[in-house]
Amino acid sequence: MEKVRASSIDDYIAMQPPATQVALERVRGAIAEAVPDAEECISYQIPAFKLHRRVLLYFAGWQEHYSVYPASDAMVAAFPDELEQYRVSKGTLRFPLAGKVPVTLIGRIAKFRADEVVARKTAKAKKKR
Repeated sequence: MEKVRASSIDDYIAMQPPATQVALERVRGAIAEAVPDAEECISYQIPAFKLHRRVLLYFAGWQEHYSVYPASDAMVAAFPDELEQYRVSKGTLRFPLAGKVPVTLIGRIAKFRADEVVARKTAKAKKKR
């Protein structure tokens, strides 16, 4: 049996259990509000936002948590107190489905990642000169 693949973030979220749908919609909204120029897409079969043709953040739902990626060392270091209560490993932030979605934190993370993406783009442009 072939696995159904989502062609949009709406499709991906609709395929999730109800509790996961609610959390993912809140994550999606927090990212979209924090970085309004980011574009939604599906990448590696999960929802993502791109900025300047580069992936800003991925997010996905799992059985007992939802995740936000990538979590660079610099990002984790920038939010030590806020991330302390969540599971952080191998470039992934894991948030429990049972808890309240930390939309303010996720928005701040999205802005941090946007700054990383812009800095990388700027550095790459300078290198070409």
